[in-house]
Amino acid sequence: MQNFSLLDLSPVPDGKTAADALSNTVELARAAEQFGYHRYWLAEHHNMPGIASAATAIVIGHVAAATRTMRIGAGGIMLPNHAPLIVAEQFGTLATLYPDRIDLGLGRAPGTDMATARALRRHMAPEDSFPQDVQELIAYFGATSEGRSVRAIPGENTHVPVWILGSSLYGAQLAAYLGLPYAFASHFAPAMLEEALAIYRRSFRPSERLEKPHVMMVAGVCAAETDAEAEFLRSSQVLAFARLHTGQPGKLPLPVRDVHLTIPAPVMAQVEQSLSCSATGSAATIKRQLGGILASYQPDELMVTGMIHDHSARVRSFEIAADVLSDFSGKEQIANAG
Repeated sequence: MQNFSLLDLSPVPDGKTAADALSNTVELARAAEQFGYHRYWLAEHHNMPGIASAATAIVIGHVAAATRTMRIGAGGIMLPNHAPLIVAEQFGTLATLYPDRIDLGLGRAPGTDMATARALRRHMAPEDSFPQDVQELIAYFGATSEGRSVRAIPGENTHVPVWILGSSLYGAQLAAYLGLPYAFASHFAPAMLEEALAIYRRSFRPSERLEKPHVMMVAGVCAAETDAEAEFLRSSQVLAFARLHTGQPGKLPLPVRDVHLTIPAPVMAQVEQSLSCSATGSAATIKRQLGGILASYQPDELMVTGMIHDHSARVRSFEIAADVLSDFSGKEQIANAG
């Protein structure tokens, strides 16, 4: 593993506001930079009471201004919601303001419900134009061409690194075909992780942007001083996912003891499957669990994420995770998961 990074959804805890969540994001980003995280990504979600990163490019700029060295990016921008030129101008502007620090991950899903997707797009196109939109967007970041009738200014000559995000085989195939780095959303949809990585690595075609396959996977993490405390803190995210699965999204709930007693067994089984690519516990426990994940999938990078109601506990969780991951960073192979 070459680097470890952090995905922040800018969660809004129960009893707090979006302003609190965005303030927490800046504080966490500054701490993450000190802890040694390589990238800090934010994700586009809409109509979600518990997530404050809807205007993702704006939040990225806010975080980039508050940090100095860490790469800041989108994990990701849901491209079907936007015209490629607008995304190119937004991220071209960010790359102009913060040179060599901006990443752009692109997703094909709407990142919301269909009613909100219609409100975002105004007109829902029946055809899937994602591959063409990705290539159009990349072209806007390329060298200046005076002959082009449409140019992204700022944008051209910034060569913003573009990633394909995915939770199925589609993104893996597209990333391999275009010769782009690939990030798999295993923190909430791990079912096809192994097959997707195999397809991407086997089918990869070198490009001027990338010579060989480059995989990043995402794992949940909830770390604390003891296993019991970590399990307690994690219950907020478990509850949030359970409510999402049953069509009741809301703010990030307070943690509870014995969370399995508050969620119907069939729903709990779905939640645990969704969150199965994760590590929860003390430093020793998450070292063993993350080591097992790295040994199984051999990613080039690992990104961790996690939602904890108490902000200081969340910062501490990522600090513990960084201490653990620094032992794995730079190693080509993980020989011993223990």
